[in-house]
Amino acid sequence: MTTNTVTTNKQPQQSISRNKLLGVAGVGWLFDAMDVGILSFVIAALAVDWGLNSSQMGWIGSVNSIGMAVGALVFGVFADKVGRKKIFMWTLVLFSIASGLSAFTTTLVAFMALRFLVGMGLGGELPVASTLVSESVEAKERGRVVVLLESFWAAGWLIAALISYFVIPTWGWRVALLLTAIPAVYAIYLRWHLPDSPQFTVKVESKKRSILQNIRDVWSKKYARATLMLWVLWFTVVFSYYGMFLWLPSVMVGKGFDMITSFKYVLIMTLAQLPGYFTAAWFIEKFGRKFVLVSYLIGTAVSAFIFGNAETMAVLLTSGMFLSFFNLGAWGALYAYTPEQYPAIIRGTGAGMAAAVGRIGGIFGPLLVGSLLTAGYDIGFIFAIFCGAIIIGVIGVILLGTETKQTELE
Repeated sequence: MTTNTVTTNKQPQQSISRNKLLGVAGVGWLFDAMDVGILSFVIAALAVDWGLNSSQMGWIGSVNSIGMAVGALVFGVFADKVGRKKIFMWTLVLFSIASGLSAFTTTLVAFMALRFLVGMGLGGELPVASTLVSESVEAKERGRVVVLLESFWAAGWLIAALISYFVIPTWGWRVALLLTAIPAVYAIYLRWHLPDSPQFTVKVESKKRSILQNIRDVWSKKYARATLMLWVLWFTVVFSYYGMFLWLPSVMVGKGFDMITSFKYVLIMTLAQLPGYFTAAWFIEKFGRKFVLVSYLIGTAVSAFIFGNAETMAVLLTSGMFLSFFNLGAWGALYAYTPEQYPAIIRGTGAGMAAAVGRIGGIFGPLLVGSLLTAGYDIGFIFAIFCGAIIIGVIGVILLGTETKQTELE
């Protein structure tokens, strides 16, 4: 086995229960999603207040994605040096404070600078949090717990929709952004109540290794195949996700429907994520990581193709819900599968680098849609490109991936 070693050693005694760990880390994940979700509504409000054009609006999202790529890489490698808990707290504080400060900005440049910092915190927190949970849960339920951790993302989007619907029209976008600073207080709570990963605390040698050594080892002969698989998978998943989901409302408007940008549509799409997460959480320990990734990504590709070529509201909404169901279920499996490819000594580095490569895809996906629409290409053709990208990720998992279900982590 090239990516994982089964050992008979028991993990160190846990000082926090599984449910409590899931709750503590999950609330942090929820706040991340809340911040990302609010941004889409804030951008629309900024366009009115500051008179932004479509290009300036697009760059706000791109700067956020660039920050996520940088944060995933930087904080991922440092998680192997100083510990998962510290990085989890630092990233929460960074994106919370930056988001809160952005409420006071009066220029686009200042707002975008702070959004870059918000993206750094968010991009670093997600892979580090999943690594922390993976290392703290028994092998027999590790995958299920990490997928359930990812389900907090849907809850965060629901809260973002509620805040945006009730707060922004009455009190404005600045108040909505101030509410996203709440995680800074939560990070203080984490300092006192969350233990670090038991696997990291017993790996004393990891603190003596250099960052460059960890980066080299991710591409060493033993882990090169797993790294290649993850990089292809992350890039194709994030590229297609941001390319499709950031444009879903615009696609439906372009097809002649006017209800899609409403709160009702956002709520429908978000609710469809929850059964996707929960079914993936059940299947991942029953049939394995590769099964969930392959089947849910194929479901994503099929749904995307139907959505891109749909002509009626019924087909659009149905395929859109299935698209959300399958894609977010695959995301849960992706976060469960990634940390399992490396030993504890380079796990944060490997997961962070893979996520960083994925975030690069998140930059190019939306830009591709905008450029192709401007060039006059049909949305069905554009979504077919994302279908093809997803299939490439599926092939990578089938050919290069190794099943890690219920194996003890190194």
